[in-house]
Amino acid sequence: MGGFFAAALKSDCMFDLFFGTDYHSHLGTRRAGMAVFDSRHGFDRSIHNIENSPFRTKFEAEMKEMTGNLGIGCISDYEPQPLIVRSHHGTYAITTVGKINNIDDLASKIVSSGAHFLEMSGGSINATELVAAMINQKDHLIEGIQYAQEMIDGSMTILVLTPNGVYIARDRLGRTPVVVGKKDDGYCASFEPFAYRNLGYETVRELGPGEIAVMTPEAVTTLVQPGKKMRICTFLWIYYGYPSSFYEGISVEEMRYRCGESMAKRDGYGREEVDIVAGVPDSGTAHAIGYANASGVPFSRPFIKYTPTWPRSFMPTIQEKRNLIAKMKMLPVHELIDGKRILLIDDSIVRGTQLRETTEFLYKSGAKEVHVRPACPPILFGCKYINFSRSTSEMELIARRVINEEEGAEVERSVLDDYADPDSGRYRKMLDRICEQLGFTTLSFNRLDDMLDAVGIGRENLCTYCWDGKE
Repeated sequence: MGGFFAAALKSDCMFDLFFGTDYHSHLGTRRAGMAVFDSRHGFDRSIHNIENSPFRTKFEAEMKEMTGNLGIGCISDYEPQPLIVRSHHGTYAITTVGKINNIDDLASKIVSSGAHFLEMSGGSINATELVAAMINQKDHLIEGIQYAQEMIDGSMTILVLTPNGVYIARDRLGRTPVVVGKKDDGYCASFEPFAYRNLGYETVRELGPGEIAVMTPEAVTTLVQPGKKMRICTFLWIYYGYPSSFYEGISVEEMRYRCGESMAKRDGYGREEVDIVAGVPDSGTAHAIGYANASGVPFSRPFIKYTPTWPRSFMPTIQEKRNLIAKMKMLPVHELIDGKRILLIDDSIVRGTQLRETTEFLYKSGAKEVHVRPACPPILFGCKYINFSRSTSEMELIARRVINEEEGAEVERSVLDDYADPDSGRYRKMLDRICEQLGFTTLSFNRLDDMLDAVGIGRENLCTYCWDGKE
């Protein structure tokens, strides 16, 4: 995944850029960077590894040393960025958020035209560098941005910092958000709208899918009108989005309450079936509150997440270490667990490893029963658009592993469609197998139709690929 923040102010923007970017630290784990432009000193940039230290610690010196009234910042799960590029467009800085599925084909095409790329560790290509190379294929900057968007199989939101302003291009189908804020001193653009509120900005609007705008201290001007089709990622509300954010006008926290409420109504569980409702911190909490409010079963916190020295949920990047850290973070409150029938809500089940360990942890702490209710349907397909999961193979997904065990290695698409249908026999068999393998007392996933109703915007505007495989 990844996040970004940009500012265009009449005065120095470094304070806003520093804290606005820092507010996106929940969206990435490996690299972070900022680039600024000052009319007297030109471009300046800094990139740091944030795997072992938070953004603020790594960039504290830069906040005091870098100056400029135009700037972009990013948190990245993968490549180092922003990059500073010299080309026939002039010098600019660029940062991106998204995923390129055809990166090798595009790189070969660009190389054949005479360009070259610096390889990152592991021999991979920096996706942001590739986007810059595609932009440089065209005579005009806006044409170059449009060309890159059209050629990419996947999704890519692009920020380009120039001496004349910050060019903001939301991905073609709006899978990731871009929100514009305003205050007396200028404007900002942000992935997360909450990131600018405490900095004194008020929301102006959200860019539409495929819209390209230029942001200066005086205005945000649309250069390419938005498209009519949108496929914003539904998982932003379920998991990735920060509780105080909104996308397309829909509050993340309120959506999660509605999500929990719909699960409770369909479940029909009350105090006769369970003693408490709990959420896996942090993203499961709001779903659990919604469930508790609708069911009348008390909400409780039987384990507490220890965050003073592990403030970021994704760190470190190695999966085995992340699992260990996740387990070490959870501190039991034995008085709220011992002898209790617990209904436990998590945002999702991806691999199943952490939730299985959490369930074992609750049983060892004295829980009588653990009924698991993920807030979204079973994930059957790897994300093609925004890299929300670190899974490198669909066989890492617990649902696909269970299907593979049941059906064999080659599973036809029609069979997968049947497993995605919550009213089918195959779906119920899949749930039974997952429940058995992960050690739950009972298991029931949120239904796709209920989840989309909780979002409250047209289904045709929402990406549901990871659940139903539909483009």
